[in-house]
Amino acid sequence: MLIRQIGEFALIERIRKKIRTDSSVVEASGDDCAVVKFSRDKFQLLTCDMLIEGVDFTPREKPYPVGRKALAVSLSDIAACGGIPRYALVSLGLPSKTPLESVDELHRGMRDLARRYHVNLVGGDFSRADKLTIDVAVVGEVEKKNLVLRRRAKEGDIIFVSGFLGGSIRGKHLRFTPRLSEARWLVGNFKVNSMIDVSDGLTQDLAHILKASSVGALIYEGLIPLSRQARNLDDALYGGEDFELLFTLSPLEAKRLIHSKEKIFTPIGEIVPRSRGLRLIAKDGREKIIRPGGFRHF
Repeated sequence: MLIRQIGEFALIERIRKKIRTDSSVVEASGDDCAVVKFSRDKFQLLTCDMLIEGVDFTPREKPYPVGRKALAVSLSDIAACGGIPRYALVSLGLPSKTPLESVDELHRGMRDLARRYHVNLVGGDFSRADKLTIDVAVVGEVEKKNLVLRRRAKEGDIIFVSGFLGGSIRGKHLRFTPRLSEARWLVGNFKVNSMIDVSDGLTQDLAHILKASSVGALIYEGLIPLSRQARNLDDALYGGEDFELLFTLSPLEAKRLIHSKEKIFTPIGEIVPRSRGLRLIAKDGREKIIRPGGFRHF
């Protein structure tokens, strides 16, 4: 059997079932970050992301924004757990004919973003490759009281997103700002039950929360904040690469957030019993079951 026949998520699950961890591991694979014991009041967060030419960016892209994105996607994972990034390791697979100036610009993109968020670039590796390949591993930390995972959404929770969704492939995916400060503000002021970053599409990433929490969801077409680059609703539901926060709050906490002065967050739906699955309420009030979809590697 080929991996394309079982798909990306079945492949992940196949590997996960064979992994055994010791008591130092709080959360292993299956969330935005792995979580391990660190100190009396903090957990350590670990995440990594790989970008490959022709899959995550085109050969025509300038190296600076590509380097910036390579670090930004991992910082977005740290944000989704409510944490603070601290250290990063960068490994590059480079074709031998790569201009030295391109490597300089690639690294400058990483350095500028790292400086902005006080992340230390502490090492990495080089290898010869047929296509430019970038692998970034980030280590962060989060207070135990502020850790947010995917698996704690509860029936009755209100679903929120940050920013606007859809059309990111038309430029935002290389220029987005990881929502670190927004996530820290949320966990510092509200009890966030679950959270994920929207990297593969609203429906697909919401489905990760639903599966981990054993719940269902209703989302409302008229509430989904579409970006100016979105051609239609499907761009927001399935497009991916938005790197916005998707999270749930209890009704009481949701009311507090809605009445706050922070207007970047939009309520788009609610958590319901698992038996209802994932449903979209159209603008005319009709309700339909939707299948999660978005970017998959296989």
